[in-house]
Amino acid sequence: MGVVQILTGESAQEEIDRTENTTTTIPVPRGEMYDRYGRVMVNNEPLYSITYTPPKGVQPQDRLEVAEKMAEYIDMDFEDELTERDLKDYYFIQNEEEVTSRLSEEELEGLDNGEVYQEQIDSITEDEISNFDDDTKEIIAIKKELDQAYTLSPHVVKNAEISQEEYSTVAEHLSELPGINVTSDWEREYPFENTFRGFLGGITTSDQGIPRDEEEYYMSLDYSRNDRVGTSGLEEQYESVLRGQKEKVQYTTDKSNNVIDTEVVREGSRGKDLMLSLDIELQQEVDKIVEEELVETIEKNPQANRHMENAIVVMSDPNNGEILAVSGKEYNRDREPGDDKVSDASYQAVYNAYMPGSTVKGATVLTGLEEGVINPGTTINDRTLRFQSSQDKSSYRPGIGNVNYRQALQQSSNVYMFFIAMWMGGHEYVENGPLGLQSDTLQRFVYHFNQFGLGVETGIDFPYEAKGFEELDFDSPGNVLDFSIGQYSTYTAMQLNQYVSTIANGGNRVQPKLVKEVHNPNQEEEGLGPLYNKNDTTVMNRLTMDDSDITRVQEAFRDVMLPGGTASGYFEGADYQPAGKTGTAQEIVTERDDEGNIVYDADGDPVQYETLNLTMVGYAPYDDPEVTFSVIVPFTGQDADTSINGEISRRILDAYFDLKEERAEDGINLELTEADEKVEEVENEE
Repeated sequence: MGVVQILTGESAQEEIDRTENTTTTIPVPRGEMYDRYGRVMVNNEPLYSITYTPPKGVQPQDRLEVAEKMAEYIDMDFEDELTERDLKDYYFIQNEEEVTSRLSEEELEGLDNGEVYQEQIDSITEDEISNFDDDTKEIIAIKKELDQAYTLSPHVVKNAEISQEEYSTVAEHLSELPGINVTSDWEREYPFENTFRGFLGGITTSDQGIPRDEEEYYMSLDYSRNDRVGTSGLEEQYESVLRGQKEKVQYTTDKSNNVIDTEVVREGSRGKDLMLSLDIELQQEVDKIVEEELVETIEKNPQANRHMENAIVVMSDPNNGEILAVSGKEYNRDREPGDDKVSDASYQAVYNAYMPGSTVKGATVLTGLEEGVINPGTTINDRTLRFQSSQDKSSYRPGIGNVNYRQALQQSSNVYMFFIAMWMGGHEYVENGPLGLQSDTLQRFVYHFNQFGLGVETGIDFPYEAKGFEELDFDSPGNVLDFSIGQYSTYTAMQLNQYVSTIANGGNRVQPKLVKEVHNPNQEEEGLGPLYNKNDTTVMNRLTMDDSDITRVQEAFRDVMLPGGTASGYFEGADYQPAGKTGTAQEIVTERDDEGNIVYDADGDPVQYETLNLTMVGYAPYDDPEVTFSVIVPFTGQDADTSINGEISRRILDAYFDLKEERAEDGINLELTEADEKVEEVENEE
């Protein structure tokens, strides 16, 4: 005793008094999303929340005692939540001595602790766990939630359907519920409901936490396992700014694991807010138009349009790439009674690629001018072309007659484009002769089309986008001719929009963007706070074509909308001076029965049906473009006699300019909103 007290007393006392510092983080709400005029599209709805922060060294029995007391104060849903393993874990805690006695030392020899416990759990029979009453199951469900918490890290036990009585009752009994706290939580709220939801994206729940297959990645970025993270859309794309900065707290514990001090090492702040480029009013109008036209077209001729399902639209500002509206609607043929006729399929604008038809002929003409195989005065006779051992090729209206590049675009001459392709390949047409092209012809075509964003990623700020059909057959001369009229490769509506924007703005391929700005949270009031950063306009490349040639195609696109053009019937009387190009592509569809099985004919061959992809691209006004659009309606019936692509195009442009006029009459400056004024103030101060 003398040695202990006199010689080692000081170090012994230090050991007794030894403390340990543990740092943990506390989540904060995610950033919100607004449209271009400061209207809230995604925010955080406040919720009552009951959390559990387990101290160091807590044991299963301790959690069970807390769960038993909690069950007196809250209702916990256990239906469909409890597994057989949950019930066995509870039985083990209640009957540990009896269960552990079932296995001999010889049976457990050589097993580690985890394997021993598994053997013990396996020894519990179904009969032993089959008679738990509802009160007991509720306790098990609460304990299961408590078991998911990590030491000194708050874990949400319940934040849904908490009554005020539950919340206040738990608050009154916190002294007998170690680790339990009442606080506030949040969940995502969408004031415009399903509008644009496919692009806004989703997040995990606190129960799901971070994705297991990416656990190491998220943990290295200071995430906790039960943190909510973006899993799709803009929630995923802008996770790093939406997540916010978690509060960091340092806990000091003594040797008995009691917390004796806490210190906030870093203040938390909720995530930054996004100002989208989207105009939510325009978006709603476009959604309505696309839905109405799709439903009317299908139901007017259901047999001919039996393969028709979708209609897709993209609208943007061609000068800076800002996306103003993206709509996609899918007709639900297999809907249950009471279900909506259509559902959102806006993701198809970046995910699904279709043959575009003649809309790409502007790129074909510019390719021919750049390659030097045609000039502004080149004229050809549009007639049916006949080749040896190959199908005849002609325009949709055979025998248009003599056309130059401008008339070819206005009247959508396929034959003019075929001659561009043949001359690029070093081939001189001879009626009924063989078709032979240089081996690099298609590669050169693809190179020029890529400059417009056709066949390559547009660069949009979204987690994924398709590039279109990539397995091109470079050895078939016929494919080159089909490529020149948009009847071979496939593109998304977003790619077509970037393509027509490049023509509209005079040759700059601008990166499209869904987010204009990122703002710091507003600490004083609702709405956007100070500017954090701005997504500047990015020119991905400049067309190598002469400016004068681009102007020529712009003029031809204007002709398409005027008398004699293929779109003149749609835009008669439009005072906003539209320009653009129509398109039709033949698409073969294999027939399937109601269960999705392929239908075969009497010879055992799949039954195939020829459909049309109806497309259109354009912009307005012609002389000073401020809005571009692309429309794709795939798999319409060849005999359906529909002009849905033109009807949608006219109505969405009308909607854009009607909104602009209404806002001008109401004194709303489209170029300077209240949110923009705050941005300008910050920039002026800087």
